Amino acid sequence: MFRQIIVILILALILTACGGAAPAEEPAATASVEEPAPTEEPAEEPAAPAEAPAEVEPTSTLEPIPTQVLPTPTETLLPPIEMPALLPNAPALLAWDGTPTYLGDSLPGFDFRVMYDPDVWALTEDQFGYPAIAHRAIEYCVISVTSGRGLPANISVEQDILYADNVTLYVGTAFEEGVKKFVTYTGGDGTIITGFMVSFDGQADECLADAETVIATLRSVPASLATPES
Repeated sequence: MFRQIIVILILALILTACGGAAPAEEPAATASVEEPAPTEEPAEEPAAPAEAPAEVEPTSTLEPIPTQVLPTPTETLLPPIEMPALLPNAPALLAWDGTPTYLGDSLPGFDFRVMYDPDVWALTEDQFGYPAIAHRAIEYCVISVTSGRGLPANISVEQDILYADNVTLYVGTAFEEGVKKFVTYTGGDGTIITGFMVSFDGQADECLADAETVIATLRSVPASLATPES
């Protein structure tokens, strides 16, 4: 018994010298890292309305300038044709003979002839120096020779036909902005083809009535029998 006590004491001393066994280390706890919750972006505030630009006070006041109305240009008339004196003891009708204005459409060796009343008309020249007959009572009423030509864009023409005895005449009445300006007569008797123009400035109807009386007498005559052109 005594020996057992001694053995126990010796064992106790040994155990005391060695110290108590170190407690087993517990595995380190894995720290759970919580991910931060996604932060919500703040809602964009509505853009403030752009400020209207400040009005700039004008440095000067502009006054409207009245539109200048230009006067409508008026046509400058040439001086009226100078009338020759009345022929004493003249016959009732006189002949006006001349070269046809459409020679290519006329038979060679023939002239045109129209008859006119010398108390109403006078054989003379127009403003351009060509043979013509001018009305003694209606200023600027003139019958002159003419041929086909171009017309300005502002001129419109109405066509008609005039039949007189054995003569057929194509009539062209020219208008400018609705105003009758002149009339052309082109035709013949089958032997000659010629053209006349009746111009006027006022009293158009009276002028044309007297002019057609003359032009309706158109016929051809042999050039050898024609009255010499003045």
